This record gives sequence, C-alpha cells and structure tokens, in this order.
Amino acid sequence: MSRVLCKSFIPSLLISSSSLQFRFKYFRTPRVSRMATEASGSGSGFASPSPSSAIDFLTLCHRLKTTKREGWVRRGVNEPESIADHMYRMGVMALIAADLPGVDRDKCVKMAIVHDIAEAIVGDITPADGISKNEKSRRERAALEDMCKLLGGGSRAKEISDLWMEYEENSSLEAKVVKDFDKVEMILQALEYENEQGKDLEEFFQSTAGKFQTEVGKAWASEVASRRKKSN
Repeated sequence: MSRVLCKSFIPSLLISSSSLQFRFKYFRTPRVSRMATEASGSGSGFASPSPSSAIDFLTLCHRLKTTKREGWVRRGVNEPESIADHMYRMGVMALIAADLPGVDRDKCVKMAIVHDIAEAIVGDITPADGISKNEKSRRERAALEDMCKLLGGGSRAKEISDLWMEYEENSSLEAKVVKDFDKVEMILQALEYENEQGKDLEEFFQSTAGKFQTEVGKAWASEVASRRKKSN
C-alpha cells in the first residue's frame, strides 16, 4: 500500500461513536504541506495538481470504490454497491438526461461524480447513525477541505469544492437535478435488490416520496415506481 497511509490527516474527525464505525485512517504525508506551499506561492495561475498530489488524491479516492453503501449493508443486502458505484450511475444519469432549460448538463455530470467524495474520509453516514444533519455536514466539509489540500489546491481543487458546496446547499438548478438523480439512483438500486435478492426495501421508496424537485426527477421516479408495481 502507498506510503501516504499514516497518521491522521484531520484529528478532529476521529470521534468515537457506538453507531458509526470509522474504518479509515486518514492521510498525512510530508508532501501535503509542501504542495500547499507551492500552490499558494504560485498564485491564481496554479491550475492543475502535480503528478505526486494527483496520485495521492486518487489513492484516497480508492476508498470510494471499496466502501459499501451503509444503508444496504444494514439491511443485509448481498454484495452491496460501493459509494463509487452509486456516483458513477448518477454521472451516467446526468449524461443521458434530456436537455433542460437553464441547466448545464456537463456541470451536472461533474457534480454527480463529486457529490459524495468526502465519504472517502468520513464514510457513508446514514440517519441510523444518530448523527445530526449539521454534524454530518461539518465532518464532510472538513474532509473536503483536507482532500483539496491533498490535491495541492489550485483551480482543480476549487472546482471540486465549489461543486460539492453547491450540491450541499442545493443552491442551483444543477444541484436540484443532481439531488433528484441521487434519490432516483437509490430507489432504482432498491428495486434491483428487491428483484435480485427478494428483499423488501419499501422504506427507501417511502423516504423519497414527494421529495423530488424537478420534472425529470419526478418522471424517472414515477417510471421506477411503475416498474416496481408490475414486478410485485
């Protein structure tokens, strides 16, 4: 494993919890402070990460591929999807959706593939963990900030941060579309697990009912619900 795995990168996030297990050690490398210095010293023209910081960042993102979505784990789903699996299909959703007035499709694709990126550090925190929405947001914001530092700062890190914040705050049309895709992807996955494994995952459908903000989200959710009804 890469030598970047060592002491805690953000000690404030090492909070014990009986309901939430932090299975991760955070990243700190001698290079991080040097990269941050290089980025700040090069001014606004610093656009792309160095090869070293890029690989460190991507190594951390590997955890998105290996961390299973906690909601499915808690319900005994066999071989549940990873966080990266979820984000990938959301990206495809954004790619294939019809053009919407005032919505930047490319921005939606980017937002979909970064909206859960902080979970590489904090894991997939669910309502069942007993952690407040504000505390969840605080932990994820701190994780995102440190991931951007690991990337070396600059315009690439800022773009990731801005997209994540826009999604978190639901502050644009694109954020509303992507939030709907997040819910649609979840209920589509729930339907697939019901069909493949005989699970009853009604709670996931109930948790999203009436919460879609866009016409595309409502239409796609309705299609999933219709297929579920036919399969029962």
